[in-house]
Amino acid sequence: MNSKQKQTKDRERFLPAVLAIEELIRTGDDCLIIAIDGRTGAGKTTIAKYLHGKFGGNLFHMDDFYLQSHQRTKERLLEVGGNVDYERFKREVLDVIERRDVVHYRPFNYHTMDFDAKYARDMVPKRLNIVEGTYCMNPYFGDPYDLKIFMDVEHQQQIENVIDREGTSELDDYIDKWIPKTDIYIERMGVEARCDLRIMYSKD
Repeated sequence: MNSKQKQTKDRERFLPAVLAIEELIRTGDDCLIIAIDGRTGAGKTTIAKYLHGKFGGNLFHMDDFYLQSHQRTKERLLEVGGNVDYERFKREVLDVIERRDVVHYRPFNYHTMDFDAKYARDMVPKRLNIVEGTYCMNPYFGDPYDLKIFMDVEHQQQIENVIDREGTSELDDYIDKWIPKTDIYIERMGVEARCDLRIMYSKD
């Protein structure tokens, strides 16, 4: 599939989300928050960038809220949904959006295990706010979202997507640790059942 064909396929796949957001913009209030959660390698970032490009607004990534070294305790790493700093995300993003205030935060880089100070974010209030990434529907946040999208993918395609994205050097970690953690979170937290839309990854 070439680039143009992929863009056409994505437009078709993402159409239900586009229509739902258009309806929210037409009928919703002055502050809309969209959640995009789902399985590893299912295309959460892809659809988030697509929707952000189409509608504008603010885009937030859960990967910017990776656990700091001192938070990586045995108890926290065993916690379902505890792989990210959900306390900081709620405090610095969701609570601030709901106050219609400027969101300021520093992304935490899990490769360097430090904050990327030079990439500090200042996000002025906008009507549409898109939150993407696994764990963005942790019940700790309550229910702040106006639309919840679940991104799904079959297991074999999931592995292929991980290899395409990360290479093979970390594949064992994904198979043994990250994918199972995500699946447990989705099951225990009832993520898919709480979503308004389910979009399945399709390669063809």
